[in-house]
Amino acid sequence: MQFPVYRPRRLRETETIRRMVRETRLSVDNLVMPYFVTHGREVRREISSMPGNFQLSVDELTREVKETAALGIPAVILFGLPATKDAVGSEAYAKDGIVQQAVRAIKDTVSDLVVITDACLCEYTSHGHCGVVERGRIKNDPTLDLLARVAVSHAEAGADVVAPSDMMDGRVAAIREALDETGFEETPILAYAAKYASSFYGPFREAAGSAPQFGDRRSYQMDPANGDEALREVALDLDEGADMIMVKPALAYLDVLWRVKTEFGVPVAAYNVSGEFAMLKAAARLGWLDEERAMLEMLTAIKRAGADMILTYFARDAARLLRR
Repeated sequence: MQFPVYRPRRLRETETIRRMVRETRLSVDNLVMPYFVTHGREVRREISSMPGNFQLSVDELTREVKETAALGIPAVILFGLPATKDAVGSEAYAKDGIVQQAVRAIKDTVSDLVVITDACLCEYTSHGHCGVVERGRIKNDPTLDLLARVAVSHAEAGADVVAPSDMMDGRVAAIREALDETGFEETPILAYAAKYASSFYGPFREAAGSAPQFGDRRSYQMDPANGDEALREVALDLDEGADMIMVKPALAYLDVLWRVKTEFGVPVAAYNVSGEFAMLKAAARLGWLDEERAMLEMLTAIKRAGADMILTYFARDAARLLRR
């Protein structure tokens, strides 16, 4: 049909009509709130590059997640700041590690909140890399056993979902085998399947204290120029036993997100990362953007591109608006 017979504006005339024909519906159910947990008591340190986000001690975190759950947000993901770091990230898989403590406390406080744990080493290693380092190189295969130990320790603490973010080859298979052998065959894996070596992680590295002490992560995270490779990575992780997959970052990789969802049709998460959050916050503080409208537009775009779950530091703010 052509103008004047077909007039698309007829269905845009009022908010009620627009709402009735809306194709994409962002919901609180799509949101996952990230948290950074640290040792101590009554610790609440705001992260300078991520306004409104904090490094929290376990007691502060439990208070925070009560409010998060009350907003209807179904899940959180935890990142830990260890008491000490070493070459092999020992606290990442310690029974009394900070994430393990936090998981137990959350499940004791809000039992039906889904707790996802970041199963990685970078926050815990003295060199800041996601794997074992030998003579200046990040070694793949020696890292797999450590990642499996991290995942099992999180499951033992009560984590509902483990999420390996390291991008080592074969880590999903190693984690699946370890979980199954220790009685956690029902624990799902959310694999960071297409995680790019992005410039948008800077604020996170401040928040988690996880900046590499030498080099960078381009030898294991994906080249931002590659899209077909992302599909190969996703296929590998699914073959190895991943239940859900993630694309990270979200905004600069909406095409990848769309391709992954279209190709595989599995539950897909997208991480609206710290740099994306910080850019919008900074522009809003300068009066260049309407923060609420821009936030919802951005999250809706991620949903429209194929995300079933959106990990975002805007989760609580978005939930308040979506529940109005």
